[in-house]
Amino acid sequence: MSDYLWFEGMPFPGLGYTKELLEEIRDKFVVRDEDTVILTYPKSGTNWLIEMICLIQTKGNPKWIQSVPIWERSPWIDNEEGYQLLINRKGPRLITSHLPFHIFPRSFFSSNAKMIYVIRNPRDVLVSGYFFWCKTNLVKNPESLSTYFEWFLKGNVAYGSWFNHTCAWMSMRKMDNFLVLSYEDMKKDTRKIIEKICDFLGKKLEPDELDLVLKYSSFQAMKENKMSNFSLITEDDVTNGLVLLRKGMTGDWKNHFTVAQAEAFNKKFQEKMAGFPPGLFPWE
Repeated sequence: MSDYLWFEGMPFPGLGYTKELLEEIRDKFVVRDEDTVILTYPKSGTNWLIEMICLIQTKGNPKWIQSVPIWERSPWIDNEEGYQLLINRKGPRLITSHLPFHIFPRSFFSSNAKMIYVIRNPRDVLVSGYFFWCKTNLVKNPESLSTYFEWFLKGNVAYGSWFNHTCAWMSMRKMDNFLVLSYEDMKKDTRKIIEKICDFLGKKLEPDELDLVLKYSSFQAMKENKMSNFSLITEDDVTNGLVLLRKGMTGDWKNHFTVAQAEAFNKKFQEKMAGFPPGLFPWE
């Protein structure tokens, strides 16, 4: 089990991350106009979105997603391995990241690259994060959900505070090259969201191609696809049977929070997200 790597007062996973790398990503990485960035706070539907976009690019043909690991199709800029893949890749790139606003490559903000940011009810993010991180060697492991709950509210979890991450990135929501999706809407009407992504990326799919994207990006299809379910990851990085795709549902937090925790969370949410218009977050 690793402790965190701390950079600019924020905790990052202890494996595959260095201060030098994070500085280089922020200051030197060049985001190109033709790149597409998938950005999320951890446990918000990242891999699901990658799968959808990969399938949109192949018009629903599953050959690519079934033959190339998900982290090679859309490498993580945040860690050493993904960073190296990206700097050597020609043509338009799919880039995945959990980086907070102030550590993301500065070149993005003056580019025409497109970014899709996925938000999810932070209560579900917290529960999903707890069950995910405690099965890995990547971070300091919480011994209980109540411990993780306290860490999460303080922002002492991988990639820092959900509230700060979301507030900063959501400030971009009116930009033409920035699309906000919610995990809840992705679950509620997946087809509509795929159409929205196609519009944003300037892709035109026929109805039967859309059907294929829907079919091969479903929770069940991803769970069975070894290129997408992270079963290829070695035991050194993970322990005790990590399941990346645990439930893929909304509202699971209600099965885990106590009444006191729910109240404490609501209070924190109200206080931190007060600047946003009502109705912006679909779970409220």
